[in-house]
Amino acid sequence: MRSNHNHNNSLAEVYDLAVVGGGINGVGIAADAAGRGLSVFLCEKDDLAQHTSSASSKLVHGGLRYLEHYEFRLVREALAEREVLLAKAPHIVKPLRFILPHQPHLRPAWMIRAGLFLYDHLGKREKLAGSRSLRFGAGSPLKAEISRGFEYSDCAVDDARLVVLNAMTARERGAHVHTRTRCVSARRSKGLWHINLERTDGSLYSIRAHALVNAAGPWVARFIQDDLQQKSPYGVRLIQGSHIIVPRLFDGEQAYILQNEDRRIVFAIPYLERFTLIGTTDREYQGDPAKVAISEEETTYLLKVVNAHFKHQLSRTDILHSFAGVRPLCDDESDDPSAVTRDYTLSLSACPGEAPLLSVFGGKLTTYRRLAESALAQLAPHFQNLQPSWTASAPLPGGEQLESLSALIEALCESFGWLPTQVARRWANTYGSRVWRLLDGVHELSDLGEHLGAGLYTREVDYLCREEWAMEAADILWRRTKLGLFMTPGQQAKLRDYLKSEHPHQPNEHAA
Repeated sequence: MRSNHNHNNSLAEVYDLAVVGGGINGVGIAADAAGRGLSVFLCEKDDLAQHTSSASSKLVHGGLRYLEHYEFRLVREALAEREVLLAKAPHIVKPLRFILPHQPHLRPAWMIRAGLFLYDHLGKREKLAGSRSLRFGAGSPLKAEISRGFEYSDCAVDDARLVVLNAMTARERGAHVHTRTRCVSARRSKGLWHINLERTDGSLYSIRAHALVNAAGPWVARFIQDDLQQKSPYGVRLIQGSHIIVPRLFDGEQAYILQNEDRRIVFAIPYLERFTLIGTTDREYQGDPAKVAISEEETTYLLKVVNAHFKHQLSRTDILHSFAGVRPLCDDESDDPSAVTRDYTLSLSACPGEAPLLSVFGGKLTTYRRLAESALAQLAPHFQNLQPSWTASAPLPGGEQLESLSALIEALCESFGWLPTQVARRWANTYGSRVWRLLDGVHELSDLGEHLGAGLYTREVDYLCREEWAMEAADILWRRTKLGLFMTPGQQAKLRDYLKSEHPHQPNEHAA
């Protein structure tokens, strides 16, 4: 089941599995498959997590509101996964308490209590605290008329880093991961997929694979129709979700889950210590998923919901940044975008003797690992020596030997007395135990290279280009580090110049 990795071979290389799409589902499947002994090739037309996977509410959550749509299977699976991911990547997955202000005219207290009881007991909960009722006093950031509420646990996650860490896992288990590489066409022939690829510089090459996974997210159906010239088994509903980021709206570590008259909910989440992340919206999206942007109506909607709850009133001028993504949901003919199932659907197509195609419709950040296990269960009949599932207990890169973040930060400051504490904290939260690799051979501040601003040194940039597939400024500013919110336009330009001179685009043949 090994591929013949021979570059001089006149025929294209043969892999067991080729995965199209470098979002959370694609990298999750690639990592799982590589760890089971399959030879894996993954291509992503842009950067890892560039689209849907970095435009989430940055939560690992059970999905409290899905209970109203009777999605018990999805909620149970998601609740259990919170604990699994907390253990796998404690540097990027953190427990978070959510406060739900009670609005009696929207949902009666008994209904919320029943929902929270289910939430506490549907999934195995060891680390996360249970729910409770609250009364708000004069010191509450909420409006005076909101006197009661509820509190429960979920988790926050750095969504784009979760994707990158899974891609790193795949690579460390032998997978070949190629970003900025588009699959332009694929066809079946003699029991194999023949796959044609195009790099951003226009160069073309081909590979062959025993099985093909279509994890193209919002492009899943278009890929089947345009690139494979087949009929998609399901329609896709593209549902836009937009977020705004404002200066910190309230004190404390807790997040708020706000109910709105339209039965939807909006989160207000502490973000990067200095900000509050507010979202999300739910509306049908037509058009190119790569061009999605927040609309005027969505901005008004989010401000309105937040202003209905908090004493501190926000206006458009408070918005520091916004982002939008499209969720590719499996079309279940529902009239209401917020009621379309958040569950995932895997579609396997293969006639006897034909190379299988597995297409992924839908899915959530929280359940990516279970989705990958399901995908491999479906592909298993096509691979004789597939090893058993392994991802439930394996740490993600940086999560190895990580007892506590505070201990890691302390150890960093002790070993590198000259390191600014703020930088040590950010690095610990970003890289976990892998921070020692970033600091390998570093003895003094000057070894970190030029300071580009906001605690970003050229050594970190080099590390991200070498280890994490970063190529452009946006990859680093908005996905790998989130420093885009802290760096001035001038500092960002300095980073762009540095990348141009030191890291001109290389076709990442085997970015190892």
